Amino acid sequence: MSSFEVPEVSNKQVIFKNYVVGKVNDSDLEIRTSQLRLELPEDGTNDVLVKNLYLSPDPYMRSRMKEDYTSYVPPFTPGKPIDGYGVSKVVLSKNPAFKEGDYVTSFTRWEEYSVIPGGNGLKVIDTSESVPLSYYVGCLGMPGFTAYVGLYEILKPKQGETIYVSAASGAVGQLVGQLAKLAGLYVVGSAGSQQKIDLLKEKLGYDVAFNYKQETDYNAALKKYCPKGIDMYFENVGGKMLEAVLDNMNKFGRIAVCGLISQYEKENSDGIHNLSRLISARITMRGFLQADHANLQPEFLQKMLGYLKEKKFVYIEDIDEGLESAVGAFVKLLSGGNVGKQILKVATD
Repeated sequence: MSSFEVPEVSNKQVIFKNYVVGKVNDSDLEIRTSQLRLELPEDGTNDVLVKNLYLSPDPYMRSRMKEDYTSYVPPFTPGKPIDGYGVSKVVLSKNPAFKEGDYVTSFTRWEEYSVIPGGNGLKVIDTSESVPLSYYVGCLGMPGFTAYVGLYEILKPKQGETIYVSAASGAVGQLVGQLAKLAGLYVVGSAGSQQKIDLLKEKLGYDVAFNYKQETDYNAALKKYCPKGIDMYFENVGGKMLEAVLDNMNKFGRIAVCGLISQYEKENSDGIHNLSRLISARITMRGFLQADHANLQPEFLQKMLGYLKEKKFVYIEDIDEGLESAVGAFVKLLSGGNVGKQILKVATD
């Protein structure tokens, strides 16, 4: 090959086929392979070409499969690759802030190689911290920051209070529980399998946990596991679980609404029939986005890296390998089949 020839690589992509009503199936996404020339334009655009190493399937992505332009993130475009949070390695850079070989986090397309226009959103990872790169789409990334903001900024815990966390073994919930224990709270969680319940109690430090698929009378379950009532609820589920929580909240209780995963695949969302409890118990319920609290990022990283070094929390990952596993990994996440943070490993380096 002459010095003027530009190398080409095979570039697998995860393509969104069309808007989805109801449950997501394998057929709603497909893997396509194209050729990509490893080059950047010479016009001073500040673009960065990256090789994607880890991609992050997350529940909020389900809402992007609907033709809904009112949400805080736009829907996916049919016929185009989906995108989300990832960890990548810089291959080529026209941006002085990033050099070849840097490891970065960013919002990137689900493909093997991506061009990040202008380097927008890229953040360099400090590899001297000696933590797994995958953590930067987990406990040190958006899910971890969501847990941190929701607990400390929205719920504002007080020692001795009771917190209940739904979807407690997931990417966010597993951290909420452990941070809550560090804050001196009584921590209750729910999940959908015995394996996850054992994980919550034996590894993640939850005081008690229950299987919501077996104990389907949520009101009775919460009275049983939260005998002093609920002071704080970290909401990941919605629907009937939220109704049961409202009936068991203490006066001046606080609810941080992180997600509503039970509603994402329903054409018509469930109504909540006891919102009068917000008045009688003076409950505060607030939705939040971690992106609104970017000023807390340095504090968050410093504290979480410190906790990791001191072994004050553990982080459970469920890793699928190869971009060809992407569709199955995403469907598994939405059906609750993952144990811990669902991650897609695209490449080693």
